[in-house]
Amino acid sequence: MIKLLVLDVDGVLTDGKIIYNESGAETKNFHVRDGLGIKMAQKAGIVIAIISGRKSKVTELRANELEIKHIFTGVDNKLACLKQLCEELKINLTDEVAFIGDDINDLSILKECAFSGTVDDAPEYVKENVHFISKFSGGNGAVRDFIEAILMRNGQWENIFKSYLA
Repeated sequence: MIKLLVLDVDGVLTDGKIIYNESGAETKNFHVRDGLGIKMAQKAGIVIAIISGRKSKVTELRANELEIKHIFTGVDNKLACLKQLCEELKINLTDEVAFIGDDINDLSILKECAFSGTVDDAPEYVKENVHFISKFSGGNGAVRDFIEAILMRNGQWENIFKSYLA
């Protein structure tokens, strides 16, 4: 049973493009379906965390909007960060953690967690090391797709789906 879902940001929650305006403000695109997927996972009792290699105020704003309490940005060693979080939450990495990432710096987690996923536009060497490949590219609903797969795997999909029909 997945109890913790960890998300990479650039190339997963976003399309990977980082845009700066002339005053240096950063802009990223997040898909609203991913946000609702995160809410669905939270409703199912799954803890959400973000671990990103880049430090970004925009990422922190989006995470706060989605009420994600575990936000780690500017992380060099993602696996070490995740192991520490698992210890704090008393969650087993190899049995209860799902992670979705898209690049070489995500491979260490992808290979260790219980259920790993990536986006359609990830490099082949990432796709070869995951359990789930979304039919969507980063920033275009891949996180939602992965969350639905987790909810089905956990046996929670039907109840979550019905809760939105009421």
